[in-house]
Amino acid sequence: MVFSSAVFLLAFLPIVFVCNSLIKKEYSNYLLLVSSLIFYAWGEPYLVLLMIMSVIVNWAIGLLLTRTQNGVKKLTLAIGVTCDLGILGYYKYAGFLAKTVNGIVGKEILPVIEIALPIGISFFTFQAISYVIDVYRGETDASDNLVNVALYISFFPQLIAGPIVKYRDINKQIEDRSVKWYDVSDGFKRFIYGLGKKVLISNVLGLCVDTIYAYNIAEIDAKTAWIGALAYTFQIYYDFSGYSDMAIGLGKMFGFNILENFNYPYLSKSITEFWRRWHISLGSWFREYVYIPLGGNRKGTTRTYINLIIVFFLTGLWHGADMSFVIWGLYHGLFTIVERIGFKRILNKSRVLSMIYTFFIVNIGWVLFRADDTMTGIRFIARMMLPWRHQDIGIETWNYIDNKTIFAFMCAILGMGVIMSVVPKGVKKRWNGSAIEAVYCVVVLILCLASVASDTYNPFIYFQF
Repeated sequence: MVFSSAVFLLAFLPIVFVCNSLIKKEYSNYLLLVSSLIFYAWGEPYLVLLMIMSVIVNWAIGLLLTRTQNGVKKLTLAIGVTCDLGILGYYKYAGFLAKTVNGIVGKEILPVIEIALPIGISFFTFQAISYVIDVYRGETDASDNLVNVALYISFFPQLIAGPIVKYRDINKQIEDRSVKWYDVSDGFKRFIYGLGKKVLISNVLGLCVDTIYAYNIAEIDAKTAWIGALAYTFQIYYDFSGYSDMAIGLGKMFGFNILENFNYPYLSKSITEFWRRWHISLGSWFREYVYIPLGGNRKGTTRTYINLIIVFFLTGLWHGADMSFVIWGLYHGLFTIVERIGFKRILNKSRVLSMIYTFFIVNIGWVLFRADDTMTGIRFIARMMLPWRHQDIGIETWNYIDNKTIFAFMCAILGMGVIMSVVPKGVKKRWNGSAIEAVYCVVVLILCLASVASDTYNPFIYFQF
C-alpha cells in the first residue's frame, strides 16, 4: 500500500486516524501496531512474517544485552547484528553475490536464485540494528514491552521508505505521548505538501523519464538526454522528500515527532554538504554506526579516506544489489575526498559556481543511478557531454514532454528551495497557518485526489530499497 493510493487516502488513513482518536490512550500502541502490520501485509501477506520474526529476535537480543557482561555481551550483539544482516543479505544480495562470483571466475559455480525482495527491508533492518547497538552502548534502555519494540520497527508512516528512526529518539513518545490538535493540523498540512510533491510533480516528471529511458540509447540525442537527466534529478527528489514529508506529517497526526530527512539538498555548495542535506537519516546512520566506529577522521588522512570509501561503497550497495549503485556510491565518495584534499577551498570562493558544480555532479550521478546498467548510463552521459556527436537524431520533443511536464519542471525548480531562499521571513510567518495556506492545501489535496483517481502511474522509487 502506498500513501498516494486511493485505498490509503480514502480508507486506511481515515479509519486508523478516527479509531486512534476515539480509543483510550493506553490502547493506541496496539491499534497502531495492528494497523502497521495490515499496511505492510496489504501487498505482501506472507512477508509480514519475516518482519515479525525480525522484531522478536531484536527484542530478545535487547533483553539479553541487559543481562550479560563483557565478552558474552559482545557475542550477543554480534549474534543480533549477524541475524539482521543475514536476513538482509539473503533477500537482497544473494543473487547479486552469485552473479558477481560467477562473473569473476567466468563460469557458473553458484546458482543464481530469484528471491522476492521484501518492501522496505533495508529501512526496518537498519532500525533494528540501531536498536540493539544503542542498547549495547547503553544509549537507550532495552524495552521489556514487545509491543513497543514492534511498533518502533513497523510503524507504518516510516516503515517502507523511512526516515530511518533511532529508538532513543522516539522511545519516550512510544511509551507516553499526547496528541495535540495543533500538531494534528500541522501533520495534515505536512502530509498534503508531501502528497503534492509526489503526485503533482514527481509522477508527472516520472512519465517523461520513463519514456526517454525506454528509447534505444542510439536514438537519444543531447537535448533528450539532458531533459531526461534533469527530469529524473527532480523526480527522485520530489518522490523521496515527498514521502518523507508525508511520513513526518502522519507521525504528527498520531503524536510522534519524526526527524527531518531533507534540507533542500539541491542548494548545496559541495558534495559533502549535499550528503548533510540529502537522506539525512541514512547519512546519520552510516556516520554513527560505520564511519565513527572505523575511526572516522581520528586516525590520519589516509585512514579517513579509506573510511569514506567504505561508507560510500556501503551507501551505494544499500540502495540496490547492482554494480550501478556501487559505482554511484563510489562516485560520490570520490568527489567527497577531492573536496577534502583541497577543492573545497576553491568552492568556497564562489557560492554560485559551487552550487552549479554540486548540482552538475549530482545530476550526472543520478544518470548512473537510473540507467538500467552501467554501460547504458555511461553512454547516456556521453550524449549529454558530447552534444556535437549526438544531435538531431529524430525523436520529437513532444513525444516525451507536454505542457503539464513543463509546468511540473517549473514547480520543481521553484520548490527545491528557491522560493524559501528569497521570500522574507516575515512573509513565511504570515503564510504559515494562514487562511490562504489552508485554501492552498485544500486545492492541492483536491488535485491530488483527482490525479490518483484518474491515473494508474503511481510508482514510489525508494520502495525498492
